[in-house]
Amino acid sequence: MGEAALLRCRDLTEDASRLMDGDVALPRRLRLRLHLALCSMCRTYMDQMRKTRALVARRLLAPPSRAEEDALIARMTGAPPRE
Repeated sequence: MGEAALLRCRDLTEDASRLMDGDVALPRRLRLRLHLALCSMCRTYMDQMRKTRALVARRLLAPPSRAEEDALIARMTGAPPRE
């Protein structure tokens, strides 16, 4: 991919955290911002990332209990929950 090529959504998701942290060189940052200007799905993704970071920073989400964690893992893997 040439340096002047437009970025893909995958490129943005790979750099999203670094972009929010201000840890992206100016040329790359400008290309990421151009992609955001053109892609509503990536704008939504970045908005969700910002909201998630804000919630985590405010610590409104209590960590799950061991039983909740086990039940979630069971649902994700299809395995029965631990007793």
